[in-house]
Amino acid sequence: MTKQTLVQGTILLILAGLVTKILGFVNRIVMARVMGHEGVGLYMMAVPTFLLAVTLTRLGLPIAISKLVAEADATGDRSKVRKILIVSLAITGILSIVITIALFIAAPLLAEYFFTDHRTIWPLLAIAPVVPVIAVSSVLRGYFQGLQNMRPSAYSQVIEQVVRIALVALLTGLFLPYGVEYAAAGAMISVIIGELASLLYMFSMFKVKKKMRIRKGFFKQLKQGHETMKDLLNIALPTTGSQLIGSVSYFFEPIVVANSLAIAGITTAVATAQYGELAGYVIPLLFLPTFITYSLSISLVPAISEANAQKKYHLIEHRLNQALRLSMLSGGIAAVIMYVYAVPIMDLMYDSPASASYVKIMTPFFFFLYFQGPLQAVLQALNLARSAMINSLIGALVKLTAIFALATRPEFGIMGAALGIVISIVVVTLLHFATVIKAISYTIVVKDFVLCLLSILITGGAAVYLYQYMMPQFSPLQGLMICVSATCAIYLFVLIFFKLLSKEDLKHIPFIKRWI
Repeated sequence: MTKQTLVQGTILLILAGLVTKILGFVNRIVMARVMGHEGVGLYMMAVPTFLLAVTLTRLGLPIAISKLVAEADATGDRSKVRKILIVSLAITGILSIVITIALFIAAPLLAEYFFTDHRTIWPLLAIAPVVPVIAVSSVLRGYFQGLQNMRPSAYSQVIEQVVRIALVALLTGLFLPYGVEYAAAGAMISVIIGELASLLYMFSMFKVKKKMRIRKGFFKQLKQGHETMKDLLNIALPTTGSQLIGSVSYFFEPIVVANSLAIAGITTAVATAQYGELAGYVIPLLFLPTFITYSLSISLVPAISEANAQKKYHLIEHRLNQALRLSMLSGGIAAVIMYVYAVPIMDLMYDSPASASYVKIMTPFFFFLYFQGPLQAVLQALNLARSAMINSLIGALVKLTAIFALATRPEFGIMGAALGIVISIVVVTLLHFATVIKAISYTIVVKDFVLCLLSILITGGAAVYLYQYMMPQFSPLQGLMICVSATCAIYLFVLIFFKLLSKEDLKHIPFIKRWI
């Protein structure tokens, strides 16, 4: 079994995550072009149910499997590895059966009484077959990660997206003549086939690399697996807490939005189309820069944990300041580009320039999200994961309450839902920040943050000038590429001028430090 070091494995997964994000955007662009706002809205209403089913099926087991397999492999205990796999497959198998049946039963009720659009029944029903596939995939993914072989997990992510993109245009186009609800179901079926292709790849890698027989004595091992089950659940259940809060919150989001818009007097079809624009086009675009902060978070956890164990609190403060500054710098350029060039970006990507209004309003608030990852990483490193989970729960309740309070007002409508989402982001980030300050003695380096803000404002002014005077000289695509490139170059020059970016900073970004 080919192992990678921690840095190699992290780089591999992050690069795969970047490719997956890019391919995910291609997938959304194809759906937008084929199905339109309404079809994307139906699909996006079903996605939170899909993610909740995934969270419940996995139950945090991949991390638990990874930890226990790593420990067993370190001692050469192959029988224990086998028992972990058997018990894990049994747990996820039972869960997948229960959840699949529940989805088939609940889909008509959800479509009719919760989403206020009965057409969502078809994409909801299309989710059910993917649950057993994800159950087996989660076990195999945890197994490979436990053996410190990240390649199957990384490659399977890319395979899943490639297959999905290859099929989404075909299936949505095939079902579209029967109605947008069937096209949305076709898009969900492409997800199922993509997950199946990913599973087949991981299963083939498992067959090639494994040194044990799973089927032999399966039930005998299962009967003797009470202690293994206890070990798995002791790790898995606390781990899945924050994930479950996020998934449940996301599950209720389209339900609250749909009912709020109905109260505001907006017709079902219009509400579905508007939610498609917000959740299918705008939110994924605004989440894209979190790729950098996610990388920082991965690097930050072991660094803070080490400093905390050695009681070097000044080092914790230094690394936190460094991470927050880098988050601000990476989020700053993303915010400038998305705010200034919102109209051409949404027009070229989704043929939806009107969606730019959401981007412009949400971008300044989403800036807070780019600090959230590093702050949460610090809380985890300081053994304050429970506090982070409570903060997330408060944020989820604030989001749903704010959406209902604002979206039910006709003057806000779907914009009220957008404001509810960003209010939640600001609340969670501030709560994380307050928890960190309470846990450690932390002093903000005001000079760095003032210079960061100044750099963002200077670049923003330059971007506005480029957008108004340079971009009209070219075709929309050429103009956007030239202006965005020039904006990035100006931003980099300003950062170097103010000495805000150093070689030491870049070493804390896993996918960059390999080449420094």
